[in-house]
Amino acid sequence: MAALAEDGHAGRCYELSGPRLMTFGDAVLEIARAAGRDIRYVPLTPEAYADEQRAQGMPEEWVRLSVGLYEHVRSGGLASLGDGVRRSPGRAPRDFADYARAAARQGAWTG
Repeated sequence: MAALAEDGHAGRCYELSGPRLMTFGDAVLEIARAAGRDIRYVPLTPEAYADEQRAQGMPEEWVRLSVGLYEHVRSGGLASLGDGVRRSPGRAPRDFADYARAAARQGAWTG
């Protein structure tokens, strides 16, 4: 990224996003389309998400932190479009569907 390789970016903050807001379900749908597979997003309640974390052996401090972040994202608390891609590398942001198709062509989501 230009901010790491070029002068003039010190002290600046770039909010990075694609050109459209997406939910987890939207992203999974794009991946399913690109991969030509039946993939579905099944949302978890915060409690179920915490239980999954605990079942994986995550420390309780991490469980509380990640559940709080998950709830914030899920509620749309971080939903905003940023202009950092256009400002930093100086190009239009790439749509996630384009990324998903390119990744699928390279073999992602096969198996």
